[in-house]
Amino acid sequence: MQTVRGNKAGRKATPGLYLLRKKLIVVSERKKLAIIVAVFLTAFYLPLGNQRVQSAILEAFFMLQDYAQQHVLACLIPAFFIAGAIAVFISQASVLKYFGTGANKILSYGVASVSGSVLAVCSCTVLPLFAGIYTRGAGIGPATAFLYSGPAINILAIILTARILGPDLGAARAVGAVFFSIIIGLIMHFLFLKEEKEKEKTALDLPDADENSRTLPQYAIFFGTMILFLIFAAWGKPSQPVGFFNAVYEVHWYIAALFLVILGVIVKLWFNKEELVMWTDSTWSFVKQIFPLLLAGVLAAGFLMGRPGLDAGIIPSSYVSGLVGGNSLSANLIASVLGAFMYFATLTEVPILQGLIGSGMGKGPALALLLAGPALSLPSMITIKTIMGTQKTLIYISLVVVMSTLSGFIFGSIVS
Repeated sequence: MQTVRGNKAGRKATPGLYLLRKKLIVVSERKKLAIIVAVFLTAFYLPLGNQRVQSAILEAFFMLQDYAQQHVLACLIPAFFIAGAIAVFISQASVLKYFGTGANKILSYGVASVSGSVLAVCSCTVLPLFAGIYTRGAGIGPATAFLYSGPAINILAIILTARILGPDLGAARAVGAVFFSIIIGLIMHFLFLKEEKEKEKTALDLPDADENSRTLPQYAIFFGTMILFLIFAAWGKPSQPVGFFNAVYEVHWYIAALFLVILGVIVKLWFNKEELVMWTDSTWSFVKQIFPLLLAGVLAAGFLMGRPGLDAGIIPSSYVSGLVGGNSLSANLIASVLGAFMYFATLTEVPILQGLIGSGMGKGPALALLLAGPALSLPSMITIKTIMGTQKTLIYISLVVVMSTLSGFIFGSIVS
């Protein structure tokens, strides 16, 4: 009787909290029911006897395997450790000083907009790094500028674009990517200005955090070593078997191993056991948040479009090449949307576009895909939503697609 009375008293004392908790439970159960129904209907109606469907299902798992073999160990895991280190060893006050809402705009946007020239990462690998600076208090503007620029301003990919697809596309991609990152960041900042000002007011009360007795040069060496390891471990194989980039590729694992050894020495000398445990826990939290969604997104992208260069997804590649010929606004929009949803591993967008251009794709749509594709993908969209919410994610995606479309249309009009 006392338990019943206690429950009734709790309901009377906090009726709003009780109703909110009940509503959340109902919403959670409805989501579970919706997932169960969706899986059942898919299993019930999916035409598994259709050869195209069989090919798309197999292609989804082939793409997942390729992703696991080529990107998880060399790209994603180092990125997770860098993100974990940012969350633990970089104070929130330091992040706010350089990337916060009250930071110097020229410095914050300037650094964020050229980050991709240093980080040769894809749209998925940049996510842990973005999550690291955003959760530490970086403003939405510099954070999204970094999110776009990380994979879009890859210096290797820009050089490869100029060599294979032409210097005009290479130059347009480089200029467009830097310009895009700044404009997208500024628009995101002004759209959420009220929220950013509230964040800035909160930041004013933050004390300067203790940097664990390490100097700024020590942190620069620590993070620089991890970034260099990531760059050389993720160094892609060039399409040309000669030249500087191929020479580096031949020895990139040895260089990466050297930086890994240096990192081990740094960790041994400069960090204690408690800090390493905190670093590991922080890294694991990013893995739990991001990695499962990435895998689900890669499976979905493989099913829809297939692996790059293969006509094995549920959507035939002939449909794609047929829709992006010429230089109409619709062709540029379709190229931007397709690029945004497809998954491109680092440097793979160039040979894919080479084939599409050979099949009749216009140069304008080609640029639109180059500007939207590397910076976005279905896996990254799913993950970005969990980091900064649905509204900001939809606006960010829309900005990338619209600006890529307009840039492709203008560029196509000029070169034609």
